[in-house]
Amino acid sequence: MKFTRKSLGIPYAVYLVLFVVLPLVVLFYYAFTDGTGRLTAAHFIGFFTDPNALGTLFYSFAVAMVTTAVCLLLAYPVAYILAMSPLKYKSSVVMVFVMPMWINFSLRITALKEVLTLLEGNLARFPFLNAVVGMTYDFLPFMILPIFTTISKLDGALREAAMDLGADEKQTFFRVTLPLSMPGIMSGVSMVFLPAMTNYVVLDMLYNSTYIMGSLIGSYFAAYDWHSGSMIALILLGIICVFTLLTDDEEAGAQRGGALL
Repeated sequence: MKFTRKSLGIPYAVYLVLFVVLPLVVLFYYAFTDGTGRLTAAHFIGFFTDPNALGTLFYSFAVAMVTTAVCLLLAYPVAYILAMSPLKYKSSVVMVFVMPMWINFSLRITALKEVLTLLEGNLARFPFLNAVVGMTYDFLPFMILPIFTTISKLDGALREAAMDLGADEKQTFFRVTLPLSMPGIMSGVSMVFLPAMTNYVVLDMLYNSTYIMGSLIGSYFAAYDWHSGSMIALILLGIICVFTLLTDDEEAGAQRGGALL
């Protein structure tokens, strides 16, 4: 039996329909209908007129932005030093940063909670700090890996050419290495920022009393208010799509800039 490209794509198409298209259809149905099945935009308007929902959105943005910034500040020097080092087994060193991801999520956060309890005492006193620390601990490898991969693949001849033309180490880094590593940075930002807006499990396990978007959506579904929960999920999905498009444009621009160099 000869398999064609179309026949090989059938299982993937079935998977998309069952686990992507149909759930989105259900989500749209509940988001734009009321309890009687009538079309309504009340849930959409209600979100943007509810101060608690908007406050949760802005708080989620703040947590995600600070977490992403901290991860980037920690990850870039690590990735840069490893990528530029003469070590023979650099990938093995990078694996050390990834190994905690192999441990059960609950165990890792529980261990972190014990450490924070020793340092801070009552965790409830520092909800924002605990959220950022927990998210950074969880997502840091996702920032290190793409940056390390991008820097490792850079052509060393470009740095040598910059130095031959009179640039010092600092100028070479800011004019050559950093611009060419932007695709890895943007990939890491996407992989950290988007989950940080919704990963409420970290906050719950660290005794955090504040909500992020994932917590808000979960609370509506737990209260069997599927209509409001579905609408908030769609709004968050739209925000994620816009953010992804923006980061893709930035990454494409960085690649074009690298090509010009």
